This record gives sequence, C-alpha cells and structure tokens, in this order.
Amino acid sequence: MKLIEIKDLYFRYPFEEKYTLNNINLTIDSGESTAILGPNGSGKTTLIKHLNGILKPTKGDVIIEGKNTKEKSIAELSRTVGIVFQNPDHQLFSNTVFEEISFALINFGFNKEEILKRVRSMLKLFDLEKYETHSPLLLSGGEKKRVAIASILCYDPKIIVLDEPTIGLDYYQRKTLINIIKNLKKEGKTIITVTHDFDFALEVAERGIILKNGEIIRDGSLIDIIYDSDILEKANLIQPTLAKIIIELEKNGIKLDRKVATVEEFIQLVIK
Repeated sequence: MKLIEIKDLYFRYPFEEKYTLNNINLTIDSGESTAILGPNGSGKTTLIKHLNGILKPTKGDVIIEGKNTKEKSIAELSRTVGIVFQNPDHQLFSNTVFEEISFALINFGFNKEEILKRVRSMLKLFDLEKYETHSPLLLSGGEKKRVAIASILCYDPKIIVLDEPTIGLDYYQRKTLINIIKNLKKEGKTIITVTHDFDFALEVAERGIILKNGEIIRDGSLIDIIYDSDILEKANLIQPTLAKIIIELEKNGIKLDRKVATVEEFIQLVIK
C-alpha cells in the first residue's frame, strides 16, 4: 500500500527566491523503513515537515493515506504521522515529563486507564521513571530526546519520523533506540529516519534517499548506496570506513560473495 505519495513537490519559504525543495517525487509503502541522508541545507527537515502538514507545498501534492495534506490540519495528520525533531526543545512544553508524554493521548481521546498504562510503559522503556515529575525543559539533551521520542511512540502512529534521533544519546541509549525501531518494524510501522549517521541508518533502514540542494539524487538500497563512492562524494557524505576497505580489497582482486554493512558480517564472510 502506498502510505505516502509525494508528487512534483516544490517548496519555497516566504521572501526567499530559490526553492528549498525541487521536483520531489517519492512513494513510501506501508511497513517500509527509510533513511533520508544529505548534507546540511539539503532540505531533509523541510521535506519531513510536509508529512504532517507543518509545511504545505508551494507546488505539487503530498498524500498521506490517500489524503492530501493541503486539505487536512496538522492535528488530523499528526494522528497518523508522529515526528520527533532534531532539537527536542522545539516540541517540549509541558510542566512535567508525565504530562508531556500523556499530552497527545489526552488530545486524541484515550481514556485515563489507557493513558496511565501507556505513559508508565514509555517511562520504563526510556528509563525516565525517576523524572516523571520533573520539567522536561530542565533535563539533559539526551533525556529531552528520550522524552520527545516517548511522547510520539506512546500514541502509536502508523508513520514515525525521527530527525537525527541519535544526537545526545549515549551508547546504551542508542542501542536501546535501535532495538525499539527494530521492534516497530516487526509490528509493521513505517519508519523514516533523517540522519548523518550511516552506521545507525544501516541498523534501522533498508532504503536510502539522498538529498542535495533540495533534490533527490539517489533513491535505492541503502547498502548499495554506501558503496557508491561517486554519489557520496557528490552529496558531501562520508563513506563508512568498512565500505572503503572492501572497495580497496576488490581493487586488489579480493572479491566478497556479497556486500556487507557491518564488521560482524564482514568477519563471517572472511572466516567461513
């Protein structure tokens, strides 16, 4: 099912001459996990803001579950599309962590018993129980990020969009988030991750979309993309070290049976 359809999308901010997004055509199916990558200023955040109606196309259309975002409010679209932005300060506003996580649940009409159950589950999942009566704005950057993610996951949207989700997270929190995303994928959720972190992207996504100057310059298998030195150079993205090593091995006549994304996969191929 085509859950997201973006057709001939152009977007220009008021008082700017140039378009930030140029002729974006994109389809994302239900249950698909996609990473959006590109240099700063390439239009990644501008693009995802179109998915829940924060921004509306200057030209073209964005269709979510068959509904044109031009005809729907942010509140209506947010029930289907949950976005966690790069800077959690831009979406945290409640007096306590408990209130922050429960805010959407209350507005979407969940009953008190279900709200309590879901909030308690999120507090435990993200190791936030000791902060439930604290102001989210007084927490550390990583803690704020975890509150922001919890506030979206608690109401179980079909589409989950994460903008640079690993910023501010330590190794343990990062691994926890990877496991959460993998479980969401098993549940059939559609996951879109905006990131500069190829290692994280490879853990959670199969498809990669590369943006530069507001245009899609590559859309395909993420593992194929990390071996495409030309497109990564064009997009000013740093190629993963493992991919560089394997490319050099192949230049020297050492061929692997398949492309690999992790050191563990590489070791398994070499020692088998």
